Amino acid sequence: MRSIVLSGIRQLEIREEPLPVIQNDTDVLIRMGAVGVCGSDIHYYETGRIGTQVVEFPFRIGHECSGTVEEVGSAVRRVQPGDTVAVDPAVSCGQCDQCLSGRPHTCRNLRFLGNPGELDGCLAEYLVMPEASCYPVNTEMSLANAAFVEPLSIGVYAAELMDAAKAEKIAVLGSGPIGLSVLGSALARGVEKAYVTDKINDRLQVASIAGAKWTGNPDETDVVSDIREQELLLDAVFECCGEQDALDQAIQLLKPGGELLIVGIPEPNRISFDINDLRHKEITIKNVRRQNDCVRPAIQLIEQGKIDTDLLITHQYDFETTADAYDLVSGYRDGVVKATIMFE
Repeated sequence: MRSIVLSGIRQLEIREEPLPVIQNDTDVLIRMGAVGVCGSDIHYYETGRIGTQVVEFPFRIGHECSGTVEEVGSAVRRVQPGDTVAVDPAVSCGQCDQCLSGRPHTCRNLRFLGNPGELDGCLAEYLVMPEASCYPVNTEMSLANAAFVEPLSIGVYAAELMDAAKAEKIAVLGSGPIGLSVLGSALARGVEKAYVTDKINDRLQVASIAGAKWTGNPDETDVVSDIREQELLLDAVFECCGEQDALDQAIQLLKPGGELLIVGIPEPNRISFDINDLRHKEITIKNVRRQNDCVRPAIQLIEQGKIDTDLLITHQYDFETTADAYDLVSGYRDGVVKATIMFE
């Protein structure tokens, strides 16, 4: 089968690899249909690392994917050959203290698609995953939308972590695929007003269509002053771009007793806060680690038409032009929100 590997910084190559085979009775062989390009993939593409996770070249990246079931192990019951599936890229052990306490997303033995030292990524024509990672979708859902279930599930989880009883007015700082997934998920949970920022105006237009009450570009306006002119202060702020400036803005925007939910992945290993503001307001900080049992709810939001993922999937490429997709996303060009590699 053909696969695409990262062979060096900003270097992607098509290679031939053996076809993966079912080894366990709970395995599922999937023919890839679509793979989304994620911001974490771009970190590996541009720098070869995220924090302590360092790529050893060559390495196959990619973790947002969907496909068609080709073959199943003898114990598989959730899916059958011919099913279209969205894939959860996380494989937990099911036996450690985290898994047993309902936190498989922080499993002590977690393996994740496209993470160095864990599992090869999904940029290949075929992939074997355990049944627990395979979620069937209805026949009307496109493969591209099924691949978007993975980032959407993070948005669903982030919105679930918010204290919904208190949160009527929120901000989402950074309106890339994750930020827009948070926006849609929060609105679906009943948030009344959402203020959204980004440095790319095309993305702000998408956020407005998706339901944001107000949008602003921090390079063009003082977003804190603009939002404060409309609201006393906000109940919750989702930081979705991994930028220190956005973290500072979040603290300024939050009311006393408000919540800061950190969803974005900062490039440096350390971030900081003004402890005076943090302490006086008694701000609660929550870190969002991927998602926890939110794949099915994400699928339901798409199937029920509550989130329009077609609006968020702005670019599609075929397998042979994957490098062009990575260049597009890494350069934030052409108003890209989500670029997807299509295999079919």
